[in-house]
Amino acid sequence: MDRRDFLTAALAALAAGWPGLALARTATDADAGALADAALLDDLERRSFDFFWQTANPANGLVPDRWPTPSFSSVAAVGFALSAYPIGAARGFVTRVQARDRVLATLAFLHDAPQGPEPHGNTGYKGFFYHFLDMASGTRFGRVELSTIDTALLVAGALHCAAWFDSEHPDERRIRELAEAIYARVDWRWAQVRLPTIALGWKPESGHSAEDYRGYNESMLLYLLALGSPTHAVGPDAWRAWTAPYGRAWGTHHGQTYLHYHPLFVHQFTQCWLDLRGVRDEWMRRHGIDYFENSRRATYAQRAYAIANPEGWAGYGPDAWGITACDGPVDAFIEFGGRMRRFVSYAGRGMGGAATYDDGTIAPYAAGSSLPFAPEIVLPALRAMRARYGEHIYGRYGFLAFNRSFTFKDVKLTHGRVVPGFGWVDSDWLGIEVGPLLAMLANCRGELVWKSMRRSAPVKRGLARAGFTGGWLDGSA
Repeated sequence: MDRRDFLTAALAALAAGWPGLALARTATDADAGALADAALLDDLERRSFDFFWQTANPANGLVPDRWPTPSFSSVAAVGFALSAYPIGAARGFVTRVQARDRVLATLAFLHDAPQGPEPHGNTGYKGFFYHFLDMASGTRFGRVELSTIDTALLVAGALHCAAWFDSEHPDERRIRELAEAIYARVDWRWAQVRLPTIALGWKPESGHSAEDYRGYNESMLLYLLALGSPTHAVGPDAWRAWTAPYGRAWGTHHGQTYLHYHPLFVHQFTQCWLDLRGVRDEWMRRHGIDYFENSRRATYAQRAYAIANPEGWAGYGPDAWGITACDGPVDAFIEFGGRMRRFVSYAGRGMGGAATYDDGTIAPYAAGSSLPFAPEIVLPALRAMRARYGEHIYGRYGFLAFNRSFTFKDVKLTHGRVVPGFGWVDSDWLGIEVGPLLAMLANCRGELVWKSMRRSAPVKRGLARAGFTGGWLDGSA
């Protein structure tokens, strides 16, 4: 049994609740390493789950955008939280009853919270939710936008719960009713102000945003849910319009030919919920791959970029990589490596230099959230970063972003702290970082989200209307 086969067997055994002792009897040093990897993932999975379980407001289910810095709630983080609770119940972190109660409280609040066009006192409008909500009242935070993509992430978590809580217990029937009602009232067509694409958002003060989601990015999930709606579905022309610019993104980067997008999270978010192995739309059929394979290639390209390290940042390498949306130290130009460099605070970082906000900041969750795509390179990276830097970057809820190039002590930071002799380390865990990591750990170790979502009628309907065929969608896998 080679190392990868052993790891697959060990992870499957642990996911099934079997301690794997029979495997351990014949373990070589490599096999022992595989068991250590499984233990690391066990720990990371538990810590990630605890973020949502411990930081949520139990009265309304809202989850903070970040912790421990006092924060508003992110509706995207609530979507990831909703998926976290079935994962936690399946893993035995909480009971099914505890998970059910938390989900029911969250969905009941979201369903009953006020919606309307007024700028104050509402949680959303036209079925959409504001990007950020007050943690206590649940109403719009500040002047943030009604967010179409963040609503989609929230809906995905709700639909996952509807598929997972499948018993005839009255509370589980109520979960399904609430999730379906929240989804059904989202008026996706209202957001199509420039047909057939979907706008980024809306504000009471200014109306719809001037931009639409178009071309390969995280809004794949948004379009598929909009296509699958039982009440306000957009037409198949929306998918064709969204994919029309793909040609500009297709190319070869660091040895991989794929649909390119600089931040790694774009290749991960939709597939936290949707199993796209062997399932292809027209564009992918023409190119002979699927979105899962595309994300595998994107993951390999990220690692190759870190090895090449064209910007000369400290700490990049084959086992230290992951450039994506995350916190950074500060928005400032500071000299590093003999020239002025731009450092940024929160940004959608990506491989590709200063123009893509690559400022030397590594987000370990970016590598970890690619675990299903490429475990053979992700596990060594997680293991190495935990072993080498764990005392600085691994804590209560798992990994924190870090930057080994940023050692400057006389700069007022936006986020985090500078650790002498190491570099900058974030001080907050973010829900939209912990959430995809947890979902992808669960998918790699038992398809815990994918299995439920493959039974979801809206998911199957959206994929079919977008022209997807093959794999499990056709019953052939």
